[in-house]
Amino acid sequence: QVQLVEYGGGLVQAGGSLRLSCAASVRTFSSHSTGWFRQAPGKEREFVAGIRWSSGRTYYADSVKGRFTISRDNAKNTVYLQMNSLITEDTAVYYCAAHGGRSNVLISSTEYDYWGQGTQVTVSS
Repeated sequence: QVQLVEYGGGLVQAGGSLRLSCAASVRTFSSHSTGWFRQAPGKEREFVAGIRWSSGRTYYADSVKGRFTISRDNAKNTVYLQMNSLITEDTAVYYCAAHGGRSNVLISSTEYDYWGQGTQVTVSS
């Protein structure tokens, strides 16, 4: 089975940057679409960014377009989320997730079968 481990969260000032990483226990990201989600206190988990396993095409929530970049390194079996120009509204627990099959639906959390433990990102003003 697939196990995902996330790391890279922390505290950063507004305008700064963080890079989140998600490492898979087995070869995953070349054959399973992957997404990043986030959840702030009192809010529903929301889609942030995703990458299709087949084409490598990326998709982003409107709130992060132009600021965040999702990428993958198949040799390292790792997916990244580069976050630039951070704002306080980005504060949340960020989760890495992977499909169990070969679905190309990225924005719905119910399409994902494997999840990381989450990593806290806090952006201060």
